[in-house]
Amino acid sequence: MIRVVLADDQPLVRAALEMVITETTDVEVVGEAGDGAEAVRLAAELRPDVVVMDIRMPGTDGIEATRQVTAADGPTKVVVLTTFDEDEHVYAALRAGASGFLVKDMALDDILAAVRVVAAGEALIAPSVTRRLIGAFAGQHPTRAPGPAPASRRLDAITDREREILTLVGRGLSNTEIAAELVLSIATVKTYMTRLLAKLDARDRVQLVILAYETGLVSVPG
Repeated sequence: MIRVVLADDQPLVRAALEMVITETTDVEVVGEAGDGAEAVRLAAELRPDVVVMDIRMPGTDGIEATRQVTAADGPTKVVVLTTFDEDEHVYAALRAGASGFLVKDMALDDILAAVRVVAAGEALIAPSVTRRLIGAFAGQHPTRAPGPAPASRRLDAITDREREILTLVGRGLSNTEIAAELVLSIATVKTYMTRLLAKLDARDRVQLVILAYETGLVSVPG
């Protein structure tokens, strides 16, 4: 059972998500928060698998709350929900440690599917905003990398094949699409992904995408 905390200052948004979740057999809502501080408290107290986090909330906003939740010693992942065109702070959410980035106009079933993906240890960004979001993010932060070493130097640790796969990850391809592109098995691609995460000191797929842009493997969209 995937345990979820819903953090949004709009009760109607929480109610809509909870309605969809209660119809499932593998996901349950264990707590609700109307602001970031409450979300952090519930994450520490309940240790859910996933917190679905709004960005704009009173008091402690979703970015700071995400940073605190992901910095804690626990298994909790964060899926950020926002309206991309209206929220200039979304780039910081990725730096704060969010493993998922979704927009509120997505179908509720798609949001639920994203919760499952993140709970399984993967990362997910809404396909409609992947290149625009990450491209803009990398353009605003061209020299900073997810980990301690400068971005360009970190690629010295990976092989040509791993660099090729990192490029495809940066372009937004899934493991299945990468396997088809390179004529590899999905299991082999997963092995490469595990190696990339370890060698590049990246927490998840989101950070690999950011790194692909920051190092120039993928061009920032014009």
